[in-house]
Amino acid sequence: MTGRQLPVFSLIIPFWLVAALAGWRAMREVWPACLVAGLSFSIVQFLVSNLHGPWLVDTASALASIGAVLLLLRFWRPRTPWRFPDEAAAVTASTGPGAGQMLRAWSPWLMLTVAVFIWALPATKALLSSVAEWKFSIPGLDGLVLKAPPLAPDLRPESAIYTLNLLAATGTAPLLAALAAGVFLGVGAGELGRTYLRTIWRVRFSLLTISGMLALAFTSRYAGLDSTLGLAFASTGVLFPFFSPVLGWLGVALTGSDTASNVLFGNLQQITAHQVGISPVLAAAANSTGGVMGKMIDAQSIVVAGVATGQQGNEGRILRSVFWHSLALVALVGLLVLLQAYVFPGVVPASASRPVSFSPRL
Repeated sequence: MTGRQLPVFSLIIPFWLVAALAGWRAMREVWPACLVAGLSFSIVQFLVSNLHGPWLVDTASALASIGAVLLLLRFWRPRTPWRFPDEAAAVTASTGPGAGQMLRAWSPWLMLTVAVFIWALPATKALLSSVAEWKFSIPGLDGLVLKAPPLAPDLRPESAIYTLNLLAATGTAPLLAALAAGVFLGVGAGELGRTYLRTIWRVRFSLLTISGMLALAFTSRYAGLDSTLGLAFASTGVLFPFFSPVLGWLGVALTGSDTASNVLFGNLQQITAHQVGISPVLAAAANSTGGVMGKMIDAQSIVVAGVATGQQGNEGRILRSVFWHSLALVALVGLLVLLQAYVFPGVVPASASRPVSFSPRL
């Protein structure tokens, strides 16, 4: 269902990005490239998500989009090259890079793509978790917080289990891909180690910020703050489809993770959808799609982006710049979900449109 929502925005995002960066006039000059980039991405995103599965959706879409734009540029070029105000005029080489240079330049990204794909497979995660996974109960918290309807089908304790799975963790794939790319590019072990340590030092404050935000997210969850916020949105009745993605947006803005937002509000979304008479799958997907629009304003993303681009200390300015874009996009998601709920309910997969099996008392 998410694959029937996000392609709409994948189509318009290239236009939005260029307009935000260079202005509407510049965007009109390069609209063919924006259209090709967005259309190719959205078509592949829809097809892979609906016909294959979730593992390769954005990777395949990105490859298709890059290839389509490169093909377009063989026959079309913008009339006016655009550069940053302080950027020196680029010198265009008469000949392009050779195949060997292209392979070396793309090798880190290709290795990262393969590694992340392998790590995302359920079979890989199950295998690595069986090899090395440890779980620790958090004393004084595990099982002591109770979640009640309508947040859960019945009264049940919240678990507080810390899972240490270094092999199955998603971050292990980029680490191994970076090591493999370093070896392929001829970087010595000493230089790789120094680069790793310099990177850790460079993002030291980012790591502290991210840890603090995760701690805040867990505190909000076990204190019931997120659930209270969710119940407030759930009281909107027939307008709930519009506010459903806003819940996901807030969840990602608070936690920094679409997955965490889905864990926090996914059950509430399904139960509320059942109560107001819309598809629970539609509401759950709206939570995830809305969360995508909140990713640009969560503290972790902004801090990491600031470090990666040498803009440490400008996080507040970045947040102020992107906040209104994020808010406008989630509002558009809300309108789309409203249409899918009441005007085009047939877009919801028929096999997944049945309501949840329990009916908690509100």
